[in-house]
Amino acid sequence: MRNRPLHQLLEAFTTDAAMQLSADTAQGAEVPFEVIEEPGARAPLYCYRPLIGVFIRERLGLLSALPTYAPAARALSLLDGVDAYLREQGQRRIPTEARERADAALRTFLGSVFAERSDFGFDPLRFDTAYEELERALYDGRCVTTVIAPLLGVALDHGITELALGDGLSLVPGQALEDAPSDAVWGDGDEPNVLAVLTVSEEGSTRSPVSVARMRFRRVLTALRLFERGGYALGPVAWTRLDAGAWRSVSLGGSGRPRFITFISADQEDELRAFCNLVTRRTPSGGELAWALARFEMGCERLAPFEALTDYLLALRALLEPEGPASGRLAQRLAAICALPSGRTVLAERTAHAISLERAVIAGLAPAEPGVDALVDELAAHLRALIRDVLCGHLESDLRAVADSLLAEAAATAA
Repeated sequence: MRNRPLHQLLEAFTTDAAMQLSADTAQGAEVPFEVIEEPGARAPLYCYRPLIGVFIRERLGLLSALPTYAPAARALSLLDGVDAYLREQGQRRIPTEARERADAALRTFLGSVFAERSDFGFDPLRFDTAYEELERALYDGRCVTTVIAPLLGVALDHGITELALGDGLSLVPGQALEDAPSDAVWGDGDEPNVLAVLTVSEEGSTRSPVSVARMRFRRVLTALRLFERGGYALGPVAWTRLDAGAWRSVSLGGSGRPRFITFISADQEDELRAFCNLVTRRTPSGGELAWALARFEMGCERLAPFEALTDYLLALRALLEPEGPASGRLAQRLAAICALPSGRTVLAERTAHAISLERAVIAGLAPAEPGVDALVDELAAHLRALIRDVLCGHLESDLRAVADSLLAEAAATAA
């Protein structure tokens, strides 16, 4: 077996499909048959052959509504070689869209599992035979490299067995990856870690794409930090293997320390997937926004919240106060964008108070007054919202101009 996550997803779907098809036949649905002539006999001999493919196609609506269908189809749509599998199985017209090919492959796969049968009980041996045919077509002449790393500070809904993010990258509950190293699955708490999993199929190559995994995992971390408040971090160690070989550990480096667990519900799955893809496409490589994003992430990785104050203020100044801190414009501009008119004065005062605490933080002193951590979290939330809205296209990238325009409008209204 070369792709265990795919095997698990297809096994879960096939099991559910078997139950659905068995229920249909129990309620009176009949599998159509054709009469064929047995070859090799002196006298014509005929037998009945069940038309499983027809029976399955008639129930595509029911099968595609099963909760295990979408994850299996999504996993197949991200793989090369699905067209080769369909051709090997005798399909003449190969869909051009990846998702349509995946749908066709699932129908074909079910037909292979239940071929020549009129009952639909799940048979592990027949499933494994069909899966071997699928993998042979998918990975003929290729090697599969898998890299996994604990993604700390996040928990997935128990109904999520895999959150596919595209191009072989997914988030998987640790216990769902059966042969994952125990050190990767289990951390300090009682619950298993969520694992970032990258699966790469490479033709004629045995090189482990650990450097690619580092970059992809960091992008997921960035997207999570922008998606929702949290204390996310990657574990310092990743594990990699070639095909079904032994796992070996590799260093990832530090990315902070999780402060608490953020729960991702099943209702957020599609939203998070879309947001991760957007961040991957639109993260800038240079300029003020890229610099501010880097400072924001530095703040997210500080061990103590108050230590991040200077990071967040520097990022906000890059976006809103290009004239420099001597201009004193940051507090008003931030309030203009991030608060309603009735709340601008309060936000400007809190921002000015945060600026007044900056000197103590630079000197390495933790401010003695209460509420500093909450103030720093508030600044982080505003910075997160600004960066996220620019990346999503909800705000123009020239935030200084946006803020000054809002302040001018407010002054004209007051006059």
